[in-house]
Amino acid sequence: MFTIVTPTYNRALLLSRVYESLCAQTTHPFEWVVVDDGSTDDTGRVVNSFIAASPPFDVIYIRQENGGKHRAVNTGVKLARTEYVMILDSDDYLLPQAAKQVETWTQDIAGLPGFAGVAGTRCRADGRVLGQAPRKAFVDATNLERDKKHLRGDKAEVYKTEMLRRYPFPAFAGERFLREEAVWDAMARDGYRLRWYALPLYVCSYRSDGLTKNTNVDTYVQNFQGYTYCTRLYLQTHRGLKRAYRIGQFADIALRAGKGRTEGQKILDVSFPAWMVGRTVFGVKSGMDQILGKRERRE
Repeated sequence: MFTIVTPTYNRALLLSRVYESLCAQTTHPFEWVVVDDGSTDDTGRVVNSFIAASPPFDVIYIRQENGGKHRAVNTGVKLARTEYVMILDSDDYLLPQAAKQVETWTQDIAGLPGFAGVAGTRCRADGRVLGQAPRKAFVDATNLERDKKHLRGDKAEVYKTEMLRRYPFPAFAGERFLREEAVWDAMARDGYRLRWYALPLYVCSYRSDGLTKNTNVDTYVQNFQGYTYCTRLYLQTHRGLKRAYRIGQFADIALRAGKGRTEGQKILDVSFPAWMVGRTVFGVKSGMDQILGKRERRE
């Protein structure tokens, strides 16, 4: 058994598609927890209509004050009554064989030490896989090993409930956004792996008003404590140019957030040389990206 957690905010019109995809599963070894993150639309009425329809799986609905997706996920994990949790956004939907695949995959890692869960790929409605898929049936790797294992791009992860309870998303007062790497990389830092499979589990839709599309500089400035937390974690687990670039990016965000160099260095706990190298690397990379972007637009 596993739990599907859907954090949602003003997505009443999309929830029927999620629900229909759950009903269409070839098997139903799951419960569905819908966490309403303070919606002002008809989300509650829509979900209650699903419950009234008595689907072949339990539906649990809870509404909370708007606090961001990460807080909603934490709530869903607390309510989960099964061994595994899949986070399924309200603008995505499962492929018909997804539940069966999850059931099989989680059985495959049962009893194996060091595993936090399993993962499949995501795809578009036309079947095109997003990002990179394993070159064989599956690959065992931590979240931090994904680049070298050719696993780039968003994936469809299913985590052990006990792991998500051990590593909850940090919540900072007044902030409503936190990158998911805050948890995934923390698990990886401590050596926990996932088994990454080549098959897709769900169709992913990046909406123009969604979190993925709208994560930008302003988002990081407005959620500076969470951004700082993720940056510190990143610096613990990366070296070389990647580390330098992230320091430079932080310097830019910190300045926009009203933090001077001295304060920014202190917050991040890095040396003056590391700070200056980071700013240089970030500046060069940003300049190259702008040049290439202009060239692509001309072509």
